[in-house]
Amino acid sequence: MYRYFFKRIFDFSVAFVGFLLLLPFFIPLCIVLYFVNNGNPFFTQSRPGLNEKVFNLIKLKSMNDRKNAEGNLLPDEVRLTKAGNFLRKTSLDEIPQLINVIKGEMSLIGPRPLRVHYLPYYTKRESLRHTVKPGITGLAQISGRNAVDWDEKLEFDVQYVEKLSLLFDTKILVSTVFKVFKSSEVILDDTNMVTFQEHRIKQNEL
Repeated sequence: MYRYFFKRIFDFSVAFVGFLLLLPFFIPLCIVLYFVNNGNPFFTQSRPGLNEKVFNLIKLKSMNDRKNAEGNLLPDEVRLTKAGNFLRKTSLDEIPQLINVIKGEMSLIGPRPLRVHYLPYYTKRESLRHTVKPGITGLAQISGRNAVDWDEKLEFDVQYVEKLSLLFDTKILVSTVFKVFKSSEVILDDTNMVTFQEHRIKQNEL
């Protein structure tokens, strides 16, 4: 019952109240990033959600759009702004995803939405991660985050799907908040890792 009905009520209620409480921080951040990033404070990217339906994930923009002479974007570490580095360390760049939750595209807790082009590389078991809505945080993010490899991370996602409950969601949410306030590094994206696509191709070559 929780998975199919009350989880949505829980998500909407907490995300709506949370977004209102964070507005005093969110609005000034948008203004600063508007000038830092030449009029665009937001970063959006297509990600697969429930049943692999693609939606636009929203984040505060942490990198500029500087390009080389050939017109290609410079490496991430070069484009990361000082403001963006602060946003990532404090996880404030994730605030707009509360809008994704309010719209029903995401959940507060669930497997992190990864890249669309990763879809062909999941095993049948790993694909279970798409039988629930993706989350802002999840079991993998409080269980070592990027210190674990892709196989372990995706197994955590499947374990979350299998154990999903209100109590489990509450524990993950509290743990995430605790880590953020402790200033523990909470890396929610896979940008600076070996990509899942590269990982799976390398496995298949062995």
